[in-house]
Amino acid sequence: MHQHSRRGIVCAVALVGALVGTTFSAGAQTPADNTKANKRDRAAGAVTSDQQKENTSDRELTQKIRRAVIDDKSLSTYAHNVKIVTLDGQVTLKGPVRTQGEKDTVEAKATDAAGAGHVTNQITIAPSKKSTK
Repeated sequence: MHQHSRRGIVCAVALVGALVGTTFSAGAQTPADNTKANKRDRAAGAVTSDQQKENTSDRELTQKIRRAVIDDKSLSTYAHNVKIVTLDGQVTLKGPVRTQGEKDTVEAKATDAAGAGHVTNQITIAPSKKSTK
């Protein structure tokens, strides 16, 4: 191989490497800090998703609520991903949503499925993202 050809290949490889490095660093995001939520979930009596029972009635109730939430396309991805934990017919909702309206809507869907007095709403409202423009 000629020296001129090798130099061209080396330059091409260096250029590709520089472009790939730029692409990865530009898309990098600051990891979420879940410290407060993790402390809350370790508190005595805290309801967490691993406590969801495998009995048919609790599982079906959770699925019914999840379907109702997911089917509502007006809700944000945050609302679609709230935790729904059912223990002996008692439903606990946890996680962030974007607005008070979403919080109320998710609670209403859970109450429709589980009945009044069977839903504990621990949903929080996530701070809005600030525009960097």
